[in-house]
Amino acid sequence: MKLKITIFLLLIQFSTVSNWVVAKTAPKYSNEFLSIGVGARAFAMSNATVASASGVTSVYWNPAALVTLNKSINLGLMHSEYFAGLSQYDFGAIAFKPDENSSFGISLIRFGVDNIPNTLALIDNDGNIRFDRIQSFSVADYAVTFTYARRLAIKGLSVGGNAKIIRRIGGDFASAWGFGIDLAAHYQVDKWQFGVMARDITTTINSWTFYTDNLEEVFKMTGNVIPTSSTEITLPRFIFGAARTFNFGKKWGALAEVNLDLTTDGKRNVLLKGDPFSIDPHLGVEFHYQKLIFLRAGIGNIQQEYEGGKHYTMQPNMGIGISYRGVTVDYALTDLGNLSAAGYSHVFSLTYSFDNSKGNRPKL
Repeated sequence: MKLKITIFLLLIQFSTVSNWVVAKTAPKYSNEFLSIGVGARAFAMSNATVASASGVTSVYWNPAALVTLNKSINLGLMHSEYFAGLSQYDFGAIAFKPDENSSFGISLIRFGVDNIPNTLALIDNDGNIRFDRIQSFSVADYAVTFTYARRLAIKGLSVGGNAKIIRRIGGDFASAWGFGIDLAAHYQVDKWQFGVMARDITTTINSWTFYTDNLEEVFKMTGNVIPTSSTEITLPRFIFGAARTFNFGKKWGALAEVNLDLTTDGKRNVLLKGDPFSIDPHLGVEFHYQKLIFLRAGIGNIQQEYEGGKHYTMQPNMGIGISYRGVTVDYALTDLGNLSAAGYSHVFSLTYSFDNSKGNRPKL
């Protein structure tokens, strides 16, 4: 067993070193829909939840924290809209806790734009405009994730990982398949929690196929190059988190967490820029009353801007939550720094947890 673990770690190390070598040629923001986040709680706290991840959304934020589930069956759903409702972002997951030392789950993420008009056949062979020939298509990204977590012999320490299958579709014109692996660890001691999430630790590769038979004439007329089948590489991202809880009497409490996102795909416009490493910090806080009503806020997306002089901008977020008898409803209002119809988003999520015995199921 020790030999197998050593070989596995060596393979990861070799793959990671190879990733840094190709960092300058790999595209930034590949599979970026998987970096948006899930759950209204996380959005309200500016995604500072890697250390304090709990519940079914742990399958995304920190698979190792999935062992902290209190119930044997856990369901989660989320919906949000972007760009004034033009794009839809959805998440669904189910997680199981068969015993005190292990948990597993499966989740689905979809980010898509639907009902896009296809006007390629708008003009018929006689030069007539035919609106009845317009059809619609969707551009959507999907990710199915399989998660497993287990407690270790060290008290408070657990590890976990994801195996994810990615499907990206651009109507009838292009599609891609991808596969990736995430690894994570979670440690809790007293009022402190620590977490680390290594996304795409072995790199995630998408293989694209383009269907251009009906588009060659259009490409020639517009002077564009006809795309060919290709691969897209997503380099690793490491997220480090630390959180602490505070108690104010018997009924009131709070939690504060800070996360550091370390990317390996070259210089990004974040607080700490570098090549190939950049670090993006974000902070979140959560107040609660008897763990029934929650008030949350966070700051993230700190960037340097030059319009009107050199200065820094940041994105504030806020939200609320209610939890009762295994049912939790969360809401987040994001990007408060840009209060326009297309600038901020409403995020809603619902989780439902119960034991696999009829007498323990919550009554709604």
